[in-house]
Amino acid sequence: MDEIASTAEASVRRSRTSGIDRSLQILDLLSARGRPASAYEIAKAIGAPLSTVYTLVDELTERGMLSRPQDKQVWLGPRVMRYGLAYESRMDTLTEAKHEMTRLSRSLGETVQICYRDEELMVVAAMSDGEGHFRVSSDVGTRVPLNWTASGRLLVGHLPDRERLDMFRAIARPSPTGLAETDPELLAEQAGADFRKRLAVQMGASDFAVACIAAPIRNQAGECTMTISIVLAEQKAQANLKRYGDAVRAAAAAVERALGRDEAA
Repeated sequence: MDEIASTAEASVRRSRTSGIDRSLQILDLLSARGRPASAYEIAKAIGAPLSTVYTLVDELTERGMLSRPQDKQVWLGPRVMRYGLAYESRMDTLTEAKHEMTRLSRSLGETVQICYRDEELMVVAAMSDGEGHFRVSSDVGTRVPLNWTASGRLLVGHLPDRERLDMFRAIARPSPTGLAETDPELLAEQAGADFRKRLAVQMGASDFAVACIAAPIRNQAGECTMTISIVLAEQKAQANLKRYGDAVRAAAAAVERALGRDEAA
């Protein structure tokens, strides 16, 4: 029985993957073609059964991935444009943030990171190493729980109070140092406060004797899409907190200006 179930499950997976592949072939064909096409033309071009293409076209149209500008022809839909605009916006933000990251790192001689949120995790998207022998354990691609870092709190600070609280209830967990806050109510309150003042500070939560001073990079809607943060020795951060805080907030504001964010928003 187990073998039969396993075979059936594998068959479903293959069918699902084939459906995904066919859907991508349709979208790729239309993108490369640059104009609408009929189901017959699509089927012929990608070598798929016409019945399969009809089914996929109907499903993709219902989900907004395709549109029907003319009878019997389909074209890319509004959902594809939304994804493209979101991707382009993120790439523009990262490009501008990297420029400011490099400038800030050279100016301060400290390590500077750009981070973003991937569901319940904070991810390091880019990093510029500081001068000297001080090194941080996190590198590009590092993923840690949101409650471990200053950037993690900022990335959800714009969310409604209840949403922040529910999120931290679901994902908050102890850090290796045992110093990261895990109380959902405190985290939700702190995340909102940090976002409003455009500055978050974390000392020794994910790495002993390491501090993170972060500022949010906001989009036109006022949401935190990325953060820019200075990562340095805790002792140095405590001695120069205002200097570093002012510098990282100014860097985040410079990225927002470059992206056309309204200063008054």
